[in-house]
Parts: sequence; C-alpha cells; structure tokens
Amino acid sequence: MLWIGLTLFYGVVKGVREIVKKKSFEKSTLMEVLFFYTLIGFVLLCAMQLLYPEAGEIGGMTADLYGLVALKSFIIFVAWLCGFKAVKEIPISVYGVLDLSRVLFSTMLGVLVLHEAMRGNQVAGLCMVAAGLIALRFEKPWREKREAKKAPAKATGEADAAEQEADAEVKAGSEETTHPEHVEPKEKGNTIVFIVMAFLSALLNAMSGTMDKILTKDISPAQLQFWYMLFLLVMYAAYILVTRTKLNVIRALKNYWIWILSILFIFADRALFIANQIPDSRVTVMTLLKQAGCIVTILAGKFVFKEKGIGYKLCCAAVIIAGIVIGSIK
Repeated sequence: MLWIGLTLFYGVVKGVREIVKKKSFEKSTLMEVLFFYTLIGFVLLCAMQLLYPEAGEIGGMTADLYGLVALKSFIIFVAWLCGFKAVKEIPISVYGVLDLSRVLFSTMLGVLVLHEAMRGNQVAGLCMVAAGLIALRFEKPWREKREAKKAPAKATGEADAAEQEADAEVKAGSEETTHPEHVEPKEKGNTIVFIVMAFLSALLNAMSGTMDKILTKDISPAQLQFWYMLFLLVMYAAYILVTRTKLNVIRALKNYWIWILSILFIFADRALFIANQIPDSRVTVMTLLKQAGCIVTILAGKFVFKEKGIGYKLCCAAVIIAGIVIGSIK
C-alpha cells in the first residue's frame, strides 16, 4: 500500500535526521539550529510551491482550521525544544530507543480520540514495545557488570599498584567531601531531566501526529505543511525576541548540517502528510511503522558517535521492532 511505503520512508528519514541534528550541534547552538532549520525549510517549501503550484493551493481555509494548525504548530514548537535538547545532551542511541515511546502515546490517542479499534496482535505488539523500553533502563548496570568481568585480574604481588589505587580512592573521597557539587550526582540529575524531555517530546509528537490525521480530512498536505511551518517560524522568532537569545547568523548559514536537516524535513513531512490523507491509513499502524528509524540511530551511535552498549540497545530495539511488526500485521 502507498501509505505504508510513505510512512516507512518517513521513519527511515526520521532516523537520519536525528544523526544530522546531533552533528549540527557541533557547529551551532540549539536555538540557531532550531530557528534556521525551520527558516530554511520554509523558504525551500515556498520555492517548491512556486515551481510546482499543482501540488495544491495553500489558502482558502476556515478560521477554525487556521486555529487548529496554529495549535499543532505550538505543540511542535514545545516538542522540538525538548527533543532537540535531549538529542544534544544524551547518546543518540539512547534517544532513538526512548523516542519509540511515542508508539504508546499515539496508540492511546488513536484509540481514545479517533476511536480506532485495537486487535489482539496490536495489544501484543504494544506490550512488546513497552517491555523493550523498560529493558533499556537496565542498559548501564548490564554494561558495567560486563566490563567488570572483562577487566584483567590484578596480580597478587603488585602491592605498590594496589597501594597507589587505594591512595587515589582516598584522595577522590576527600575531594568529594570538600566539593559537595561533585559532578556525578549532577550528571545523573541532568540525565534524568533530558530523559523526561525526550519522553515529553515523544508525547507531543504523538499528539501532533493525531492532529495530522484529523486535519488532512479537511485540508491538503500543501496547506498543512505551509501554514504550520509559517506559524512555527513566527513562534521561534517570538521566543528569540522575548528571551533575547543571540544568534550567529553567519555561523548558522555556514553549517551545512542545518541545510541537510531542512531538506530532509521538507520531503519527509510531505510524504507523511500525503500518507495521512489516504483514507485507509490508520494512526495506530502508521505510528508503529514510523519507528523504523530507531535502528538507524542505534547504528549511528556505534559507527558515527562511538557510543558503548550498542549490543544491548539493539536487543531492546529488536524487541520493540518485533512488537511493531506484530502490531502491523492485519
């Protein structure tokens, strides 16, 4: 089916986008990426509209539809603030698996808001997705235990080395006592905040996806994409003005990762909006299919960002992907 292919395309590109986001932060600040990513994407969209007007008219909506699109834009505005910050601060392989939680949120919204019926295989698939997400919580203890087993045993005759290690531990302990703002608790606390932000981003994106299905019944993909990006751009501009955030325009425009991100964003979103407009498409199944990008982000964690514990994360993702496949079977 066309809508399944379009949704899978969106999912894979979504995984690539997470990699590009992470790389873009190496050259620009969070708000520089967010604002110029949206601005460049909107300019490209306007150019496409001028070159291919047959894609659909962008005007002619009723006042209530403009309001709903503005609401969707605000949801995405907050979701991206949280999601981009989480991508910047936590390993991309972890973020990729956490982002799969939107399956849970979208499925619940599809049932409660759109009244889509859930079959037995979808319930089973949802349970497997939840199990994979819960298992991810135990990745760090598993990795530490595995690394401890691999560590070579110390020779019993190395008394001097053992004594030096003990002295180092005593010194470290005294430093922790002297400095209450020890880095480990701080990093742990920050990590929890970023994980919460990743979950919040997943929830808000699920809400946006549900709104897409509702809105595309009355408006075209071209109308939805144009107006929601315009509203989003205005919201980011207002945020920058109110918070007096400084942007380095030259640095941002020279950051080619932002340009790549904008291009991927335009084509992936258009494919998703077209899929939503197809009457046979279902939010609960589409949400499962979108998560194909998880494998992309996990593999990128290993080969691009050299992260650890990839094997365990792949196992968690395998359970989640298996749940997605089971839930997608008719």
